Amino acid sequence: MKNCSRVILLFLAACLLPTSAMAQGLGSLSETIGNSNTRSQGIWIVAGKVKTFQGDPLRGATVTVTPLVATDTRILATDPQGKFRTEYTLNVEVVRELSVFLTVKKKGFQTAHRYVNYTNSSKNWEVPLTLRDTVEDPGLLSTANLISGLAPKLKQLGRADGLSAKSEKDYARGVADFLDQRHLEGAVPLLDKVLQRDASCVACRTMLGLAELRWGDWDGADKTLSEGVNAAQADPQLARAELFVAYGTWESWHHDLEKAEYFFQEALKLAPEDALTLQELGRTQVSLQEFDAASENLKSALAAGAGQDARLLYVEALLGAGRPVEANAEMNSYLSGRNVKEMPLLVRQVWANVQNREKAETSYLMTKGQKGQAHLDFLQHPPADLVQGLQPPKDQEQLVPILDAVGAKITEMTKNFPNTSSLEMIHQEKLGHKGDISDEQNQKFRYLCIVPSQAWGPGFIEYRADLSGNEALPKGLAEGFMLTKGFASTELIFHPNYRSESHFRYLGQQKVNGRGTHVVAFAQIPGKAHLTGNFRKGLTSITTFSQGLAWIDTASYQIIRLHTDLLTPLPDLKLDREVMNVDFNEVHFKHVKEALWLPQEVTVTLDWNGKVLRNTHEYSDFKIFKVDASEKIGKPKESAQSAKGTPVSALHQ
Repeated sequence: MKNCSRVILLFLAACLLPTSAMAQGLGSLSETIGNSNTRSQGIWIVAGKVKTFQGDPLRGATVTVTPLVATDTRILATDPQGKFRTEYTLNVEVVRELSVFLTVKKKGFQTAHRYVNYTNSSKNWEVPLTLRDTVEDPGLLSTANLISGLAPKLKQLGRADGLSAKSEKDYARGVADFLDQRHLEGAVPLLDKVLQRDASCVACRTMLGLAELRWGDWDGADKTLSEGVNAAQADPQLARAELFVAYGTWESWHHDLEKAEYFFQEALKLAPEDALTLQELGRTQVSLQEFDAASENLKSALAAGAGQDARLLYVEALLGAGRPVEANAEMNSYLSGRNVKEMPLLVRQVWANVQNREKAETSYLMTKGQKGQAHLDFLQHPPADLVQGLQPPKDQEQLVPILDAVGAKITEMTKNFPNTSSLEMIHQEKLGHKGDISDEQNQKFRYLCIVPSQAWGPGFIEYRADLSGNEALPKGLAEGFMLTKGFASTELIFHPNYRSESHFRYLGQQKVNGRGTHVVAFAQIPGKAHLTGNFRKGLTSITTFSQGLAWIDTASYQIIRLHTDLLTPLPDLKLDREVMNVDFNEVHFKHVKEALWLPQEVTVTLDWNGKVLRNTHEYSDFKIFKVDASEKIGKPKESAQSAKGTPVSALHQ
């Protein structure tokens, strides 16, 4: 009897609590009940890890945990590993499952959200949360445009789409919250509820993925969309073009271009005249430098009703395909009388590329056609001093196998290339008419060679830092010296992606420092070349094309030396010669299995406006380095000296 009275009194005590005490939630109630029966207590662990879109952990991000049951909201901060953790102790007889909203904020990043449903207190996991930069890449399809292009096609679904009668109202409410009311806190749980009920509804899953993207739940969207792709590939009858376009775009954001192209191609099979699919396939093919295919798909996208984004991409595709006149016409159509100087940076860059390419090709054709003008021809008549002792081949049968072997080596290197640093010694000279040195200076830097994480094709980015680690630029323009850079990309002319952009000829075998080499001549094709040079004098800039020789080790097929010169002189700029010699050397790194062949010494000699300038770059003390996740290396600001009259020369993509 005493036991019964105690239970009744406890119950009455709980009932007699004031309203304000009851409003404190289930946490207070479960604590009271827990005193009489500890078996009713359950511990929910809410833990996660916050990272950047590149996968680096983020320290000091603010995480707000908001349970959907009546208990306290908590604000946490991530540790150096980007992790956070908190525990909720609740009555499992009252709280069968715990659902929470996670909101993550950090300066410089978009706010991220996540809806997490813990169905059992014993089943907890580390929730991944990804933050993206506040500014999206203007060269990619934006999140907003992806959603506006796909969501309307998924708004009305029925039984044929895998949506059950029980889910129709929840789906309609979820879509309304997502598209009409912009109430994503309500939309995501509703659409998730639909998916739990109708797991085979791929269209529902795609809509949920889009809602998660809008909400900044990148990890949830990745899981939602990838599970949809797996289901569609397991059962092709479930496939939807919208799903493949969404996932292809996701892959393009991660710069996995081959995968992106595959999913856009799959979407095109299901919707062959869809403007967005054609546009994004074309965008990806431009990035992959498949310019002919890209131009056809983008032309079809415009015919299907695609907007001006597709036209700008079409301009890039035409330019890449070696059709500058058509590219210029499409650029004018895009601008439609608008002042290009008032357009966004991306538009100005494309316009400048069109004008620059047209100017360069016109200059090349005019110079080539001038009578009495002596031109170097490395393909047919290489300079005699460079080919002494050369053993000519009987024919050109060896050329393709040599190019294939060299291309395979360069492809392997670019795929596995680690970020490297080296000590760079730069010796700048002004030469007299007899070759004597009239003035000179020396500079020393740490030279950083980086494979960009957002690379559109093979290439490198170079930075210079002073010996204290601060970003720096070589000096000397104001004193009449020249600046030169971009040597890490020189051998990429032989990369398979760029091979069709040059003519090649096998000249034979030659001994170089006791080493047997194949000698191959090359000359870029102005209408196709993308790995071009750039010559700048003050505010005047022009694209340059090159020709030259490569010495290739007969055993390893590594390029050990390169010699390049201008394809033709540029009389308008008074530029007669731009000679570059690059000697490569084998470099070994700790923890890297294969040695890398990197530039050891580079000499650039310029014959310009009656002046001869020469720069020598020597590299040593090579090391591998990693960029700190909390730091972002930006390009050094261009020196004000570049506005002067001395030239700057660079090789670029």
